[in-house]
Amino acid sequence: MRKTLAVALLGAAVAVAGMTGPAFAKKVRWNMGAAFPSKLVQLGSLGVHLSKTIKKVSGGDVQLKFFEPKALVPPLEMFDAIKGGSLDAAWSVPGYWQSKEPALSLFSAVPFGPGAGEYIAWMYYGGGEDLMNKVYNKHGLHSLVCGVIAPEASGWFRKEIKSVADLKGLKMRFFGLGGKVMQRMGAETQLLAAGDIYPALERGTIDATEFSMPAIDLNLGFYNIAKHYYFPGWHQQSTIFELLMNKAKWDGLNDTQRAQISTTCRANVATGLAEGEAIQAKALITLKSKGVTIHRWSPEILGALEKTWNEVAGELAASDASFKEAWDSLNKFRAEYKVWKELGYLN
Repeated sequence: MRKTLAVALLGAAVAVAGMTGPAFAKKVRWNMGAAFPSKLVQLGSLGVHLSKTIKKVSGGDVQLKFFEPKALVPPLEMFDAIKGGSLDAAWSVPGYWQSKEPALSLFSAVPFGPGAGEYIAWMYYGGGEDLMNKVYNKHGLHSLVCGVIAPEASGWFRKEIKSVADLKGLKMRFFGLGGKVMQRMGAETQLLAAGDIYPALERGTIDATEFSMPAIDLNLGFYNIAKHYYFPGWHQQSTIFELLMNKAKWDGLNDTQRAQISTTCRANVATGLAEGEAIQAKALITLKSKGVTIHRWSPEILGALEKTWNEVAGELAASDASFKEAWDSLNKFRAEYKVWKELGYLN
C-alpha cells in the first residue's frame, strides 16, 4: 500500500511539474489607458474590441481593462506612466510620442506614405515592428501593431483654401509628421487629444483641424463649425494603432499569454481595416446633407506639400539616427514593393 501511495504521489508530482501552461500561469490583470474614448467609432471602439476579444481568447486568463482617456492619466502622458510602471498598457498610436522619439512617428503614419496593405507588410515582414521596438525598448517599453485604418481626410477648414498662401498663419490641430510639414508651410500647429479638439475649434483657439476618416469625424461633429472638408489625406494614407506595454511586464508573460495577445492584435488589424473601409461612403453622404463642401487639393498644393515633406524627412534623418534607420528601411521596402504594385494593381 505504501508502495502504491508513493508511486501515486510521484506521478502527481511529475504531472504538476510538467504543467507549465495557462492553468498554472499567473493571471494577467492589466489596466489599459486609452488615447481615444470608447464611443468614438473605430479609434476608441477598436480598443474596446481588443479588450473584449483577448478576454474571450484567453478564457479570462488575460484581461486588459479599457479605461477612458484621462480616467487614469491624460492620453499624452501615458508613455511616461507606462515607462514608470504606474500604468500597465495603452491603446494608442506611436505618433503621439514623437516629442520623445521622432522616429516613432514613422510607425504610425507617413506623409505621402504607404497604403494600409503596404504599411502592414513593412511592419510585419520588412522589419518595421522590430525597428519600432528597438526605439521603444530604450525606454523600457514594448509595442505591438494592433490596428490599422485606411486614408484619413486632410482636414476641416472654416474657409476655402485656394492656395498655399492661405495656409500661412492658420492655427490648426495636426498630428504627427504632417504637422511638421504644415509648420513649414506657415501654419501654427498643435497636437490635441480627441476630446479637446471640438472645444478648441468652437472657442476659436484653432481655426482648423485634421483628425481622421469621415465616419470618425462625423462622430465628433466638426461639421457644425467648419464646412470645408479636404481630401486626400496626404499626411495619413494609413494609420497604425498600437498596444503599448511596459516591457518588463510583457517579458514576464509566458509564451501562451504573449501569443494570445499578439494573435488578438493581428485579428484587430483585420477588423479595423475592413470596418473602416465599409463605413466611409455613408458618412460622406451624411456630411454632404449637413451642408459640408467636399474638396480635393489641387495638384499644385499637393505638389508643394510633398516637396516640403521630402525636405522635412531629409532633415529629420540627418539629425536622428533612429529616424534615419527606420526611414531608410521603409524607403528600401517601398522601392521593392513598387515592382509588385505596378504590375499587380490597377492604376
